[in-house]
Amino acid sequence: MKSPYDIIRRPIITERTSELMEDKKYVFEVDRRVNKTEIKQAVEAIFQVKVTSVNTINVAAKPKRYGRYNGYTSEWKKAIVTLSPDSKELAFFETAE
Repeated sequence: MKSPYDIIRRPIITERTSELMEDKKYVFEVDRRVNKTEIKQAVEAIFQVKVTSVNTINVAAKPKRYGRYNGYTSEWKKAIVTLSPDSKELAFFETAE
């Protein structure tokens, strides 16, 4: 069995995803081989919250150039996780007070 930390790679924090966080929707980069059920179980295990839905997107590789060299970016999988209204918010930025 895979560890939850192998399934959830990192949170994706951009201006758009910060707006989604207000609606209790969080975006993560996940392993490309996992399904929605495994993502749901991993988020619930790591953060101790209740997940209502998981939407996944396969992000395709894009062509890039560096000088005279051509190549592609990596393919990866993105998961948008919606928490239940009674769940606590996930804190990615902890403030030391």
